[in-house]
Amino acid sequence: MQTSSSEHRLYKENSSSTSNINSNLLRVLKKQKYQIIGNHSAVKKCRWLHMSLVEGRSCYKSKFYGIKSHRCIQFTPSAIWCTQSCLHCWRIQTGESNLSWDESTSEIWDTPSKIVDLAIASQKKILSGYKSQVLSGKIKSDVYQEALKPKHVAISLAGEPTLYPDLGALISEFHSLGMTTFLVTNGTRPDVLKNLSDEPTQLYISLSASRSERYHEICKPQSKKYWKKLLETLNLLKSFNCPSAIRLTLVKGLNLEDPQGYAKLISKADPTYIEPKAYMYIGYSRRRLTFENMPTYKQVREFSLKLAESTGYRIIDDSVQSRVALLSKLEKPIKVC
Repeated sequence: MQTSSSEHRLYKENSSSTSNINSNLLRVLKKQKYQIIGNHSAVKKCRWLHMSLVEGRSCYKSKFYGIKSHRCIQFTPSAIWCTQSCLHCWRIQTGESNLSWDESTSEIWDTPSKIVDLAIASQKKILSGYKSQVLSGKIKSDVYQEALKPKHVAISLAGEPTLYPDLGALISEFHSLGMTTFLVTNGTRPDVLKNLSDEPTQLYISLSASRSERYHEICKPQSKKYWKKLLETLNLLKSFNCPSAIRLTLVKGLNLEDPQGYAKLISKADPTYIEPKAYMYIGYSRRRLTFENMPTYKQVREFSLKLAESTGYRIIDDSVQSRVALLSKLEKPIKVC
């Protein structure tokens, strides 16, 4: 792990280096407050990092799994590359804002150690903007000092992380620093998951449709074979030792339907958790969907009850403000931190 002075130098070197992202797209990403690190990765300040520091409030992952929001890095090793172009995704996609690029892969890949060092340095750069609020007493000094020592990384910010060719080593690199990892994938690359050299602390699979036709309508995959690949991933999930979750991002008018169909798919995976969560009307998804596509918590709850009935899982927790429910066969969720 880098020292404070070397982290500052590393961040400055990264700021002046050339990314593997074209300059026009880079401007859009920076305007959206993405911290582009190295050739293909990114860190972005999570809303809940701010809320945790300033108001002492935490995200639902804190309530469910014990994650400390002020010590969590929101990160991706694949900032603009993905196997899908989901309607509900907040990221910019090729063809939008008069920008186009090959979303299938980056031409250059950084080493895991470089990515981890840059991610931590970038998080500390973000946190440096809060120093005045620490001095004024608005943010507790001990909380701020904790934040400067990140404990968790959510590999979920944008893009598809399994496109990074050394994902297992990247996870190991974070773990070697005593950090926990939540890996979120769309499930289109089961071969990568099957061959991970190190499992994440918790593995998420995004499931946005209960059948092939709806999947292609909502997720717009690059290949027609990806629905079968997703099914392969669901079958693979039970082989993992780490806790697993199926994430359902529910979009009213599109996939807030057919709980029995979802239940059949989920039964193949036998995940530790199911997380039905409302689509949020944010980012570039506002160009593809409308505010009316965002379900209320009540609608998510009602769907979750039907899903529970069809799967044999129970609702063991929820977060009204985040419009998410947690289903499991466990009595209570496993705290990872």
